[in-house]
Amino acid sequence: MSDPTESLSPSTAELSPTKRALLALKELHAKLDAMEQAKTEPIAIIGMGCRFPGDVDTPDRFWDLLQHGKDAITPVPGDRWQPDTLASADPNLDAATLNSLRRGGFVPHLWDFDAPFFRMAPREAMTLDPQQRLLLEVGWEALEHGAIAPDSLNSTATGVFVGICSIDYWQELLRQEAAQIDAYLTTGNTHSVAAGRLSYLLGLTGPSMAVDTACSSSLVALHLACQSLRNDECDLALAGGVNRMLSPEPTLNFARARMLSPDGRCRSFDAAANGFVRAEGCGLVVLKRLRDAVQAGDRIWAVILGSATNHDGRTSGLTVPNGPAQQALIRQALKNSRLQPNQVSYLEAHGTGTALGDPIEVNALGEVFGGDRTATHPLTLGSVKSNIGHLEAASGIAGVIKTVLALNHQEIPANLHFTTPNPHIAWADLPFKVPTQPISWTTAERRIAGVSAFGFNGTNAHVVLAEAESPHLSPPPSGWFVLPLSARNETALRQLAERYADAFRRHPDWHWGDVCFTAAVGRSHFPQRLAILARSLAEAREQILAVLQQQATDQIFQGRAPNDVPPLSLTLRDATMEAWQAIAQAYVAGQLSDWKPYYSRHRHRPLPLPTYPFQRQPYRMERQP
Repeated sequence: MSDPTESLSPSTAELSPTKRALLALKELHAKLDAMEQAKTEPIAIIGMGCRFPGDVDTPDRFWDLLQHGKDAITPVPGDRWQPDTLASADPNLDAATLNSLRRGGFVPHLWDFDAPFFRMAPREAMTLDPQQRLLLEVGWEALEHGAIAPDSLNSTATGVFVGICSIDYWQELLRQEAAQIDAYLTTGNTHSVAAGRLSYLLGLTGPSMAVDTACSSSLVALHLACQSLRNDECDLALAGGVNRMLSPEPTLNFARARMLSPDGRCRSFDAAANGFVRAEGCGLVVLKRLRDAVQAGDRIWAVILGSATNHDGRTSGLTVPNGPAQQALIRQALKNSRLQPNQVSYLEAHGTGTALGDPIEVNALGEVFGGDRTATHPLTLGSVKSNIGHLEAASGIAGVIKTVLALNHQEIPANLHFTTPNPHIAWADLPFKVPTQPISWTTAERRIAGVSAFGFNGTNAHVVLAEAESPHLSPPPSGWFVLPLSARNETALRQLAERYADAFRRHPDWHWGDVCFTAAVGRSHFPQRLAILARSLAEAREQILAVLQQQATDQIFQGRAPNDVPPLSLTLRDATMEAWQAIAQAYVAGQLSDWKPYYSRHRHRPLPLPTYPFQRQPYRMERQP
């Protein structure tokens, strides 16, 4: 073992042996403190992407659904299964089981995918699990939401952590004739490839893994991503989960086990709770160590203070929840977050709406959070499952994204279908409340929330989130800037321009310089290009509308950038119209490869601009009778 005094400086070495030993001990304590702090270092959420029931395809649309208390549960679409056909095939199906098959939370356009964008041949796309398709698109969107150009991550230590457990498409393809089965089937439907394909597509070299712990999969994936960042295994991470429902067999299995709600309503914490409602979707978040995100000037949507995972151990049944294990889990997550229970003001519960699960969970929460909390400082409970159903492998990340949005809007959405409190929960002894209307999230201290997810295999996870501190930035300069937009083809570019025009209408408070900075530095750039020269958001919107009406002005530059054009070295000494015109012309001609020098004088705030408009078309292997 080496002598700790060997690293001391020459001047220190002249001290007495006792003083040298004391200094060495002090250095060792400092190193141990640094290691301990690294184990609990906060993690920043800097981007989000989602596809959830209710036509939710952006975080903004998800918040609209939550804020307005919408129920996204619908009858089963025609491209899935036909409940009445199942009933005629099995006369032993009772009414409750059959009704459980009739409704769910669905994401439309099951088979649609932009295969050319992801450099995929049609044959390969047809055998690609719709879950992998969602992950590719939502992963791209989450990075853009975080103002990260996806193609800039090639050969970087970026990790991918995906919760996934459904094998519906794999089972359907195995029913095909032998001649229909090819080499793409395995890579298109293996869970490990679901994460690996995203890493491969973007050239990511950090950890890449699929996680299957049933309903806690995406929250366990998030926990592992945070640990990987703290261990310096990666510098950036994508974490979340995905679930798709193609075939009726899993739903039929759950229904016969009396786990599903016959009337298609997830009544979390209510006396009429009679089961959960199956749902599908995908959610991913982009993560960085907090210090790195602050240094980079990223927009921080929320901070993960800590997390934990455990297992129920031996209980009265494999799928029976364990209250003491849930208590231990949350206490460990709070310890890892260096928090006391009374500092948490909101809890996004697992809240499946089952007669057994809800009382066990809420009474366990009471053991953790009820001790030194009063009725004037209640813990607010909610469950996103009351809005969109139970997304199973993606349910945890849906709860996380809901909570992040609530932190940013300082408002807690209503918990739907809660009219009569579950009598098996000791509400009178618990300082908890379940909001039936949106409520303002007011607190004298920092807003802090917990999110739980429990798998029916016994694996539990809990994450502690906190609001991010708002940076104090001086206003960016006004004046001329260039908005660069690009796509793979003219149709996609036109749709992107339409999205920007609509975004400018909805967000008139966005600063024009921040918009152009984000579009320039936080996006990948494709051959079909449009550059808008303007001095304000309103003026830029007028120019975009002119483009959409096929009108030409001296502030609009369009064209298709050829390949392998030598870049021009353009400086921006004065931000005049003429100087920015030269930059716009160079961009459209493919002669501009690096936008960062033009934004180095001032610190700009990244914005959640519109994401790429994928040009989807259906890819599906025809079902064999």
